[in-house]
Amino acid sequence: MSKPESWKMWQGRSVGGKFPLRQWLGGSDHSAVFLTERPGGGKAAIKLTAVEAGDVEQALLRVRASTRLSHPHLIHIFEAGRGQLDGDSFLYVVMEFAEEDLSQVLPQRALSPEEVSDLLPPLLDAVSYLHNKGFVHSRVKPSNILAVANALKLSADQITPVSETGSVRRRDVYDAPETAAGVLTPGSDVWSLGATLIAAITQNVSLIEQSPGKGSLPESVPEPYRGIVRDCLQLDPKRRSSVQQVQARLQPGGHSPGPASLADIRAVAAPAARMMREPTAFPNRKPILAIAGVVLAIVIVFALMHSRGNNAPPSNPNTGAPANVENKPSAGPDTPVRESKKAAPPARKSTAASGEVMRRVIPDVPKSARNTIHGTIKVSVHVDVSPSGKVIAAKFRTSGPSQYFAQKAMKAAEQWEFTPQPDTASWLVNFYFRRSGVDASPQAVTR
Repeated sequence: MSKPESWKMWQGRSVGGKFPLRQWLGGSDHSAVFLTERPGGGKAAIKLTAVEAGDVEQALLRVRASTRLSHPHLIHIFEAGRGQLDGDSFLYVVMEFAEEDLSQVLPQRALSPEEVSDLLPPLLDAVSYLHNKGFVHSRVKPSNILAVANALKLSADQITPVSETGSVRRRDVYDAPETAAGVLTPGSDVWSLGATLIAAITQNVSLIEQSPGKGSLPESVPEPYRGIVRDCLQLDPKRRSSVQQVQARLQPGGHSPGPASLADIRAVAAPAARMMREPTAFPNRKPILAIAGVVLAIVIVFALMHSRGNNAPPSNPNTGAPANVENKPSAGPDTPVRESKKAAPPARKSTAASGEVMRRVIPDVPKSARNTIHGTIKVSVHVDVSPSGKVIAAKFRTSGPSQYFAQKAMKAAEQWEFTPQPDTASWLVNFYFRRSGVDASPQAVTR
């Protein structure tokens, strides 16, 4: 009997007397993932990994170190330990439940440039966070890019300290060449990012073996991604781009080999909310799980800010990462705090075709949450206003990538007040969340 088949037979059993193996979710010769429940309720995933007896302690210490990491785009690990069933010993990791991963999407179709523009920022920010903390991810690839509710997250159970030599292992196409000798560095993750990017755009992972650093990429790979892939997939780790350099290339005016311009970047950047509204984009999948742009959809490409129109406030360059707080770690930097009712001074009025804004309420967002934002997160709320000027109904026009910021915007928009009108009116209130603060611009809706 193969190992996966023997893993499946454990469905219905429990680990540690408290984690029932509810449903087989997938596995390989060395690991298996089941749906489980945490004590007290709450759906989670549990991964069982076969580990050599002499490696158990080191593997357990590594995973437990991961539980101390907190980032909105890393899978949160709740608990890790040793287990045994039918005489087989394993390491178990209990983590957030993910509905889908990128490897399930790519066999069906490649990602569009718009989706790639939404995939990269959270992915890069999570990897940058790990590198700044002295870790490497070591396994960046589509199967470890996961959808948790409306957030894109990287797996966290194979994170390794930079100072620790990795075990000699069999490479797959996403692993940097040096990993075959047990060498793991931030540059190894950069290679994997480039490999993942080319797989997402072309569905042809064989291109990774054709020395793309020497210019063998097909013309279908647009800039700035073409240059990013070329510099990530250099055989010499010292010649690869850093994560920060890749992030810089995604900004308007960022250096990119070839004739890429601001217009090129605009052409491949689009609001991810559009994909969120297209349930047919991923046949037989929940629309929320369209991983690369459908889940996450961080609208941070600054070129979009130039085309918002006169009502949009100017965009300030920032560094950092898109925030998402749905299913976030309890100690995460963007953990929501008690909602504040603080409003901007009512003296600030905005004039529009159908009247004036008499009271603006700006969402009160703690600095710890704003620090997770890369660029600008835009949330648009459509409000219906009674003749007296009060908001009587509100709904999202675009909710953005984060339920946390979306709900902050919704609560604020519901408190706006307008000048009395002869009849009901409609407004679009656009909120802009940045590291530097939060702003809003109203726009009268013509009926």
